Amino acid sequence: MTPGIRRMLAVAGAAATLALAGAQALASADPQPTGGSAGATPPSAVEDYAYPNADQIQKTQGIKLIKGDGHITLAACDDSAQQIKVLTVQGPSGDPQGAYCFKANAKSGYLSLELPRVFALETTDHPISADLRPQADPTAPAKTVTVDKNGYESVGEGAAGGAPSVLLQLRVTG
Repeated sequence: MTPGIRRMLAVAGAAATLALAGAQALASADPQPTGGSAGATPPSAVEDYAYPNADQIQKTQGIKLIKGDGHITLAACDDSAQQIKVLTVQGPSGDPQGAYCFKANAKSGYLSLELPRVFALETTDHPISADLRPQADPTAPAKTVTVDKNGYESVGEGAAGGAPSVLLQLRVTG
């Protein structure tokens, strides 16, 4: 056997020995995770789509935001911004604010909410649809209203012969 072949065999043998030692170390590794008790359950990573800070927003602004996909968010009303505007009856039996504005950051999205005494919906850069139900009958089926891009739609008591209505859902449709 030549000296070159002997050296190659020696190197190959050393590599095989190291590989076997590493495999044994991996095979004997402790399968139990560290950093917690054996019976602890990790927190859920499932998104529930609840609106962030909804309780605080309801206390300060009088609107109940329930959940959404994050593509429609409550915003400060600003005539220069491209917004969805929801107008409500203001006063003791209505809403303290009178108008709520939302920003849409995609061509589709939804937001579930409860906003009483809505009388009009207005939009600029996105067509929308909205579900409303009569305020006096929480078991009544919701009625869907569509508003075109750059549109305005009277709803609830803002429409001729309409009754006070609760806005239940906003959807951006394009």
